[in-house]
Amino acid sequence: MKIVVCIKQVPDTKGGVKFNPDGTLDRAAMLTIMNPDDKAGLEAALRLKEQYGAEVTVVTMGLPKAEEVLREAMAMGADKGILVTDRVLGGADTWATSTTIAGAIRNLEYDLIITGRQAIDGDTAQVGPQISEHLGIPVISYAQDIKIDGDYVIVNRQFEDRHHMLKVKMPCLITALSELNVPRYMTPGGIFDAYDAEITVWGRKDLKDVDDSDLGLAGSPTKIAKASDKVRKGAGEKVALETDEAVDYIMNKLLEKHVI
Repeated sequence: MKIVVCIKQVPDTKGGVKFNPDGTLDRAAMLTIMNPDDKAGLEAALRLKEQYGAEVTVVTMGLPKAEEVLREAMAMGADKGILVTDRVLGGADTWATSTTIAGAIRNLEYDLIITGRQAIDGDTAQVGPQISEHLGIPVISYAQDIKIDGDYVIVNRQFEDRHHMLKVKMPCLITALSELNVPRYMTPGGIFDAYDAEITVWGRKDLKDVDDSDLGLAGSPTKIAKASDKVRKGAGEKVALETDEAVDYIMNKLLEKHVI
């Protein structure tokens, strides 16, 4: 079995975020982590590797520094890392990102593709399903359990206050919830091996069956009107009332705001 895991290096929002003049994130200036949902997807792939002897390839798109997240994945147990990076790919929205990643994956053999449900720097949950659409394969989103049955995957899919049990033939794509599992730590030996391993680097010329008009900022139909790091709140309204008056005041405010 060959598994491709799509991971993303995202800003560590605890350290604050910075923006470029065009409204896109200044990723080079921020501390980064592996996207939590992607990390759960990677852990799921590694467990399938241990159970079935699968080969796990991790793919990321980003700046050259995104190599760090690939080495982290390899230190956890992934077999290969592929970095897709090129200036013309910068500023991509979900459409351009999924087009790029699908163009890279077309170079690979795969039975199963696993992505995170969504990235914490966008929260769109669009890239995984869009990749499946580009590749023409089925998708199961919001996976909270994954099992293999021959040529099929059986997925317990979160759905509001209940769940679906879905069975689909591979090749297919699954998007993973962070609640899917508890990802393992890197091992000391894994870290040494990961930093000795070679990372494959692909650029625009290595993408298959994609048009330039669908790549990067120019190929992104989503346009950012305004961006800011924090929304500052006003001082609010302060009143000094007796208990009964305070209760009436609060109730009236809740009614005015249509909270109750």
